[in-house]
Amino acid sequence: MKEKVGATAFPLYWPAGWARSKARRPARFGDTNVYRETQNVRAELGRMNARGVVISTNLQLKADGVPYANQRMPADPGVSVWFKLRKQELEWVEHALACDRWDRAEHNLRAIAKHIEALRGQSRWGVGNALQAFAGYVALPEKAGGRAWSEVLGVEPGASVEEIKTAFRSKAKVSHPDMGGSAEDWHELERAYRFGTKQWGVPA
Repeated sequence: MKEKVGATAFPLYWPAGWARSKARRPARFGDTNVYRETQNVRAELGRMNARGVVISTNLQLKADGVPYANQRMPADPGVSVWFKLRKQELEWVEHALACDRWDRAEHNLRAIAKHIEALRGQSRWGVGNALQAFAGYVALPEKAGGRAWSEVLGVEPGASVEEIKTAFRSKAKVSHPDMGGSAEDWHELERAYRFGTKQWGVPA
């Protein structure tokens, strides 16, 4: 199994731990195209001051990185988007979003753009902020095919520190080698806990 070396615009680079859709269906987003929806995704991320944006698909790209027009839709129309957000003054954290629910790449791009817009909107209500909303979508520096930290702990991606701690204590009762668990399971659990709490500023 190869180590993750970074997302690529082509071919599709799917985030570790993200489930794939078993069936795809048409979306009702209306008439649009890949170029337009790529710009929409970039615009939404621009409002977050994101950097290092990589939009990854199975669409063939021209030398300038733009997909060829009128090309045949690939068998796998999934899309993943990789980007970095500033967590602290000198710290940038990589995030990933992905969608393959719809049968066309432009519609999966539209869905991602709408998702980012909705997450950004949470800041307006004063309950949380956009960085907290994106905390659950941190790209894990692990082997491709590995599980996301939230999946390991059995919590939602946006879980609070207390929820993460509670889940860790519960899982530790069966994962620790002294309790019949394996060393591999314990290390995975510890790593997920450190990664999840780090997003909320808890020291490792």
